[in-house]
Amino acid sequence: MHLRLDVDVQKLEAEKLKKGKNKVEEDLDSLKTDYKMLRVSMRTAGLGKTSEQW
Repeated sequence: MHLRLDVDVQKLEAEKLKKGKNKVEEDLDSLKTDYKMLRVSMRTAGLGKTSEQW
């Protein structure tokens, strides 16, 4: 009986971790996309230049 409860608890914890991992991966993908868009905007506006390049 106790082993069955332990297995159920472990399954719930594993499922919670998988959901958390998926959320983190989605957030990371969103950040990568935002970063790429920012870099393109900076390049277009010329903000990424060093003082020597000006």
